[in-house]
Amino acid sequence: MNDAIRLRAATRDDEVFLLELRKLTMTEHLVRAGEPVDDESHRLRMLANFETARIICCDAQRIGLIKLIRSEDDWRLQQIQILPGYQGRGIGGGVIRAVLAEAREAGVTVSLRVLRRNPAMRLYERLGFQITAESDIDFKMTCKP
Repeated sequence: MNDAIRLRAATRDDEVFLLELRKLTMTEHLVRAGEPVDDESHRLRMLANFETARIICCDAQRIGLIKLIRSEDDWRLQQIQILPGYQGRGIGGGVIRAVLAEAREAGVTVSLRVLRRNPAMRLYERLGFQITAESDIDFKMTCKP
């Protein structure tokens, strides 16, 4: 991971940022999938598993979010979102590679769900994730680092 990139626990003071981040990064994909995009739906999703939320910071600026739910034999990457102005710089990939390195040491698989036609799917495939299940809305992808 880039030296300027740091993760820190999310706090309630981050909620306004996280709601805006979610709207900026997910609305287009959710609309395409026919999922709700009203403020309350975004807010509820943002608050889900909030205790696992880590703010991705570049220097001192908040630029993203990762939620990783850890169990004994599988870690679930519930959300990763990077502000549009920071996408395409390898930040998300670097954060996920760090998770995969940790998972390798712990001997666990990492899984995630990605909405169909979300361009992030190409990143996940490059990092070694493979489709293991699918629905009308999304794909489940798994990586055994």
